Amino acid sequence: MSNTEQKAEQGAFPWDIPATRPDRPLSKAMERLYSNYITPRPEDNPLFTSFKYTRITGFDYGAEDGRISRRDPSKIVCENGKYYIWYTKRDTVSPPRGAQACTDEIPSMDWDLSDIWYATSEDGFHWQEQDLAVGRPDKPKLGWRSVATPDILVWKGRYYLYYQAFEEPSGLKGDHCPVSVSVADSPDGPWTPCGDAVIPNGAPGEWDQYSIHGPYPIVIDDKIYIYYKAAFGDRPDYLVGNGVAIADDPLGPFVKHPLNPVLNSCHETTVFRFGKGVAAFAIRNGIESNTIQYSTDGINFDIAAVTALMPVGAGPYIPDIFHSEGEGQGFTWGLSHFCDHDKCDTKFSFLGRFDCDLRNQMPRSTIANNTEIKWHPDVCFSQGLPAEVKQARAKQARQHALANDK
Repeated sequence: MSNTEQKAEQGAFPWDIPATRPDRPLSKAMERLYSNYITPRPEDNPLFTSFKYTRITGFDYGAEDGRISRRDPSKIVCENGKYYIWYTKRDTVSPPRGAQACTDEIPSMDWDLSDIWYATSEDGFHWQEQDLAVGRPDKPKLGWRSVATPDILVWKGRYYLYYQAFEEPSGLKGDHCPVSVSVADSPDGPWTPCGDAVIPNGAPGEWDQYSIHGPYPIVIDDKIYIYYKAAFGDRPDYLVGNGVAIADDPLGPFVKHPLNPVLNSCHETTVFRFGKGVAAFAIRNGIESNTIQYSTDGINFDIAAVTALMPVGAGPYIPDIFHSEGEGQGFTWGLSHFCDHDKCDTKFSFLGRFDCDLRNQMPRSTIANNTEIKWHPDVCFSQGLPAEVKQARAKQARQHALANDK
């Protein structure tokens, strides 16, 4: 009996949605509901969430003329009765002017000529900037041009900040930079740089030969997994993917996994233990962007949920991120960064808060139930055609109409 005949015999798909796959022929779309996802409805899927955003207080951006920028928040740590965050801070004489116009004082990109600062908060909404955490060393030491995109690991009572260490202005050579690390006995420092590249760039011809960005450490099976991103391929024919390097000690040696890249899409890295496995954000770049993915081993990921308005450069507060006992419990909030890309001459980034529901438990909160993002019309119209394209298409339409009138 053919599938069509079986369907006719069994009747239509039931109105009351089955929680598990029904014993009947299914279209590929309906088959995916049961084979690709945890649950057929996103509202019942613990790895589906919507995101809400709130402006935070405590950070000064001067005249908002592009000279002061804060971006790339780390994961959040709760110590001493308060929350800590580390981030890229640029305070320069000028906004970024591109790789060809930069100098020792004028940055090429938003993260060029930057240092790593930190702030604390008692409630996650109101922050107080504390001080410089890791500054640029003297030339020609690693990171002399910029230290940026930090993330934190707490391991056996010590604190490790991993970050990108630039030895030239960003944009000259595929953002070439390795990952370095500084160590402290307290989240308030002082931080001692290790001085070396703990995760070097790949060999010539390898996918990560020019960039290893956004180092993001978590603990899996009592080992340190540092996820990172790299852009590979000549522009405009390129991808941004994520890889991982693994070590038994925070200072290495780190061994890159042979299956890298482990994500074929993404930009900034956000990875966390969830249940018995590992979940990851795939944002901005690639064919699988705007997804939350899941892996039982931290290496082989599948799409677990599709969502929208995902946080850029998310630094969540994940209480159990630094150990691997029990199931991963997920998180509900963090910080991310924002940027007005339309203001090229005064472009800068700033920090804000996101809230979500990525807890490994049921029932879901109202945050997670919002499967339809209602955009203000201005959001859509802000993505309008460039003037020259609009004029060209209007001309083509007039010519087509005249041709059909003959």
